[in-house]
Amino acid sequence: MRILLTGGCGFIGSAVVRHVLRTTAHTIVNVDKMTYAASLDALEEGDGHARHRLVRADIADPEAMRRVFAEAAPDAVMHLAAESHVDRSIDGPGDFIRTNVVGSFTLLEATRAYWSGLSGEARGKFRFHHVSTDEVFGALGPGDPPFTETTPYDPRSPYSASKAASDHLARAWMHTYGLPVIVSNTTNNYGPWQFPEKLIPLIILNALAGLKLPVYGDGANQRDWLYVDDHAEALLGVLERGVPGETYAIGARQPQRNIDVVRSICGVLDEIIPDPAGARERLITFVTDRPGHDFRYEIDPSHAEGALGWTAAHDFGRGLRRTIAWYLEHRAWWEAIRTGSYAGQRLGRANAA
Repeated sequence: MRILLTGGCGFIGSAVVRHVLRTTAHTIVNVDKMTYAASLDALEEGDGHARHRLVRADIADPEAMRRVFAEAAPDAVMHLAAESHVDRSIDGPGDFIRTNVVGSFTLLEATRAYWSGLSGEARGKFRFHHVSTDEVFGALGPGDPPFTETTPYDPRSPYSASKAASDHLARAWMHTYGLPVIVSNTTNNYGPWQFPEKLIPLIILNALAGLKLPVYGDGANQRDWLYVDDHAEALLGVLERGVPGETYAIGARQPQRNIDVVRSICGVLDEIIPDPAGARERLITFVTDRPGHDFRYEIDPSHAEGALGWTAAHDFGRGLRRTIAWYLEHRAWWEAIRTGSYAGQRLGRANAA
């Protein structure tokens, strides 16, 4: 396939690029605006690979999207480009509306125009895979069953509301225009190349530096954690084997309280690189909870596992150790980020979503 991938220099998108190039003969046209969290380094062998081409463009630019489709002539679209940091959406929701809502609309319209011009087998095989989050479903209570594909939408933050809007647009373009749309929703991802504003890399890097480890509230908020390479494998499965009109909830069955995640990171680092000042749990600092902080997310991936023949390969303990080892081996990458203009207030706040 020729895959048009949006957001392919981001954390999850770059994992998809690496997985596709390593395991298939597919070609990728990677459309990325190259915002603050995008990384050419994260492409690894994809940067300069014969089956990967990077197009620096904004999905909210209609003319740029028309040119991309005309030049790439894709067999499928995987739409990953999004603003995704909840704290940032609270401080400045406008960028989230522009990228996640207006950008998705613009991409859908460009896709529809291109797909309408296809015929025969090319038209029949074409797919638009819209990648989303479990945060569109709202929050679970302590005894509630996990989210499934049929859970009603109840977004609580500007980020999740913008993603819910884009999900609805994608499905509407199928029901109204016939565009063959598939939607997937996933839970928290972690692993290599994640920008250091997110909870796990933030805690790793702060702990290494002997800085405070900020935890919202009492740390009881719970998330279901999925190793990013497992998610990349599932996303390719959705694109190759998913059925238009279907939704696939992708998770790892690995729920963890935020405080337990932080303590686990401290324990692994204390084992690998002991701190002469003492156990790193001493650095844990409980901070004022963020507005509207959802208590719990968890996905039941049974449908996706059965339909795609996929299950997450990493349990949380093994995945976390691999992630910590990766950050220890890639100091140059994250040290450049932390000493740059982005360092400071943003890297001192934990994102538990």
